[in-house]
Amino acid sequence: MARNLGPVCRLCRREGLKLFLKGERCFSDKCAIERRNYPPGAHGQSRTRFSEFAIRLREKQKVKRIYGMLEKQFAHYFEEAERLPGITGENLLVLLERRLDNAVYKLGFASSLAQARQLVRHGHYQVNGKTVTIPSYQLEVGDVVSITEKSRTKKVIVEAIEMAQRRGTPPWMALEREQFRGTFKAVPARGDLTMPISEKLIVEHYSR
Repeated sequence: MARNLGPVCRLCRREGLKLFLKGERCFSDKCAIERRNYPPGAHGQSRTRFSEFAIRLREKQKVKRIYGMLEKQFAHYFEEAERLPGITGENLLVLLERRLDNAVYKLGFASSLAQARQLVRHGHYQVNGKTVTIPSYQLEVGDVVSITEKSRTKKVIVEAIEMAQRRGTPPWMALEREQFRGTFKAVPARGDLTMPISEKLIVEHYSR
């Protein structure tokens, strides 16, 4: 599968906010946003007037990067969101939040979304007692995500759990840290998603 191999701190600078792509580094003074809070490139500090198209494109790019998507996969999620009843933009965010790699990260079982995706592929997590190696696996309400017994002492996972205490757990998940598991207890409401996202701009971008 294709993936972004470039420096991820540039992505945060491009979008002008922390996307928490580098784990512990994002909480330190080494964070790129803290040091250079302007877009990368020779003209990053110059003032730029964005067109309506550019504003919608930037919003789509931002959400893609928050959830670690490439264009083809993200467009597939949008098409699926359109088919579901309800508001397309909110459906899109819910589909992205239901991904297994996202849940692993939000529960604090990995220090970044990229690390969560890699560890899922390597079989370090289970859903309802069965090992799942598909990062895009869609969780249902009531599903229990746990760390496999053999992986509970793995250094990167132990460090991630220790670091995660500063992030907290989202309200639609119930974490049982001592048991190395968490439950996807509800579909997140739009008000629970605190990242600065305007999903209406994404809908407008794909509907142009």
